[in-house]
Amino acid sequence: MVEKNDFEIEKELPLLAVRDVVIFTDMILPLYIGRDKSVAAIEAAWSGSKQLLVVAQREQRDEFPGPEGLYRVGTVAQIIRQMKMPDGRMKILVQGLAKARIVEFTETEAYMKVTLEAMEEDQVPEDSVELEALMRNVREQSQKILLLRDVLSEEIVGLLEGIDEPGRLADLVISNIRVKIEEAQKVLEATDPMVRLQLVNAILAQEVKVSAMQAKLDSEAREEMDKTQKEFFLREQLRLIKRELGDGIDRDDEANEYKAKFQKAHLPKDVAMEAAKQLSRLEWMHQDAAEASIIRSYLDWIVELPWSVTTRDHLDLAQAKKILDADHYNLKKVKDRILEYLAVMKLSHRQKGPIICFLGPPGVGKTSLGQSIAKAMGRKFVRLSLGGMKDEAEIRGHRRTYIGALPGRIIQGLKAAGSSNPVFMLDEVDKIGNDFRGDPASALLEVLDPEQNSSFSDHYLNLPFDLSRVMFITTANFLDPIPQALEDRMEIISLSGYTSEEKVSISKKHLLPRLIRDHGLKPGDLTFQDSAIKAIISSYTHEAGLRGLDRKLAAICRKVARKVAEGHNKRFRITENQLHRLLGPPEIIHEPKLADGQPGVATGLAWTEAGGEIMYIEVRTMPGKGNLSLTGQLGEVMKESAQTVLAYARVHASELGLEKDFYEEMDIHIHVPEGAVPKEGPSAGVALMVALVSALTGTPVPRDMAMTGEITLRGQILAIGGLKEKSLAALRIGVKKIIIPRQNLKDLEDVAEIPANLKRKLEFLPVDNISDLLNLVFPDKNYIKPMKHHRPVRHIRRGPRRLPGSRRSARI
Repeated sequence: MVEKNDFEIEKELPLLAVRDVVIFTDMILPLYIGRDKSVAAIEAAWSGSKQLLVVAQREQRDEFPGPEGLYRVGTVAQIIRQMKMPDGRMKILVQGLAKARIVEFTETEAYMKVTLEAMEEDQVPEDSVELEALMRNVREQSQKILLLRDVLSEEIVGLLEGIDEPGRLADLVISNIRVKIEEAQKVLEATDPMVRLQLVNAILAQEVKVSAMQAKLDSEAREEMDKTQKEFFLREQLRLIKRELGDGIDRDDEANEYKAKFQKAHLPKDVAMEAAKQLSRLEWMHQDAAEASIIRSYLDWIVELPWSVTTRDHLDLAQAKKILDADHYNLKKVKDRILEYLAVMKLSHRQKGPIICFLGPPGVGKTSLGQSIAKAMGRKFVRLSLGGMKDEAEIRGHRRTYIGALPGRIIQGLKAAGSSNPVFMLDEVDKIGNDFRGDPASALLEVLDPEQNSSFSDHYLNLPFDLSRVMFITTANFLDPIPQALEDRMEIISLSGYTSEEKVSISKKHLLPRLIRDHGLKPGDLTFQDSAIKAIISSYTHEAGLRGLDRKLAAICRKVARKVAEGHNKRFRITENQLHRLLGPPEIIHEPKLADGQPGVATGLAWTEAGGEIMYIEVRTMPGKGNLSLTGQLGEVMKESAQTVLAYARVHASELGLEKDFYEEMDIHIHVPEGAVPKEGPSAGVALMVALVSALTGTPVPRDMAMTGEITLRGQILAIGGLKEKSLAALRIGVKKIIIPRQNLKDLEDVAEIPANLKRKLEFLPVDNISDLLNLVFPDKNYIKPMKHHRPVRHIRRGPRRLPGSRRSARI
């Protein structure tokens, strides 16, 4: 410690900026230094006079304050001791010597260095009554604060009474109470001891009020605790009195009731042990304790879960097939898969529940198919919508330490079903989100794994529950958003859109009988001509599923119901000519068929979530410098296909009857109409190739021909997806011939993929390479010479085949 007159202040000193403290004269305190400039200032002071100016910064959040961010008055401090910490910071012990004012900053780069001038104290008037009153008031208020905080001692009282200098008294008091930096700085900057005492006195008056209120709150809290403890003993005495009088329920009765429930629930061994342990804790706990309520809820969940309760499966394959056929039209592949599963269960009683994913556009019956499966198997049905779910706890539950904790939605669904082997449908699995609360898709990895879910552990129960007997069915519109690890655990069954004939049959067999019944009509009150239903499908709906059609039929049923309610007793038969009056003008404008005599235009086929689409590829050439322009909001893959087509044409210019350098003085513009709709996919390569050759040679493309396929630089044509939807789109505008990759011939053999009636109406023309393609499209033009045939290359797909498309774009 430095004595009062044993030091001499330097005129130029390093500056140390501190953020949450104001140092006063004679004050000794430790400081922890972490900023690089501050460490450099300490080292500079230590190597010299060991003095530095300590100044408070104006903003505590400022990490690197400059001269403008510091107060101009500080305290010259002596470094008594310094020590480097293991984490790189420095700890120093300093003592305040004297107040000083900054005159000028002489260094700001490596560390701050300033010139300063010492601040002298003003003279105190002798025998001042006001000064004596102020000092006495400061001492008394300080003692009040210490008394309220229960830290007052005789040593502190003696210290306060022993200080006769008003300035030292003000500094001592203000440095030992917690005040704002701005208030402490005002006291530091005041040179008049009278003013400083007045400031400290005002601060102490406010602090006395705060300390008194704090002491009052502490006293009330202690009284409340004493009251609670008193009530506890009184309730215990009341319980014993009621027990002696035979009034009320004994704790033993509650325990016996739970034990009876344990036996009735047939708990597994490890579950029974945990339940007995929690019941033992409950018996030793006060019944009104907060944790007692948590334990009761936990035990209630354990006894109400179907640990060993199962429903008996109906393994009559003929009856199951009858139920599936009655509820859903077609869907042969899905029904065969369910019947195969039932057959295996009939032969092997230990078969684990399968994990099936129904993949298809909206409205094709994915969710209702799960209900039919449960009905056919005689199982309970549980549905959980995953759309928009972002909290992992929705799947795994919350831990019991949280207020209001509950098991996850999986366990809740099993409790609601009352069976451990229901059909559990996880709807919209492709629309799961994730955020700071976790990733629900990752939590589903254990649920949807037959090798792991036999011991699924919910965070709330913290006990293994066997999910292997549950038949999980998931639904999705798109496969791309589903994580690969989750996709690998599921068997993907694709449900494509319905043809017009299928929609007519479904309307007559399923939709109309239900709508007529729901609208209070009799079966004979309303009938539809097949042509009227077809007109609604083609002119008022544009979808792969049936929801739009259901709404339009419901609109007609409402109008007929109004007529019947008004007293019209006649029977109503809806014809195609009446649709304009009932539903208004047609809402869907179909694409016109490609006209003859238009070189540079080819008919491409695309897939969207609403079904197939026709997209015309337009190519125009103009004088230029060999630039390629692509418009129509094309995706990256489609742009690459256009570049591949142009590269192939340049390499094989002579075979196409073109000049070798035809592209050097020509600009090529490729456009796909409906520019507001994003378009993506590699299967536009064939249409791009035909349109480009047609534009370069001036040869029109036949109007009765549409095409799809991906091309390579070697001229090979690779397989595509969504052939059924694309074929329906071609049929809708009257196109009878479709050019497809030869690798897609396998789809024609699959009745579920391409129905027989669709194959009768369309002619599918398979091609292997661009040579076959151009000779097929332009058979009479001699400028197309046969190109060297390459051995077909097997197209290797990475990963499972995905349903093409995304939810906002068209896949070509």
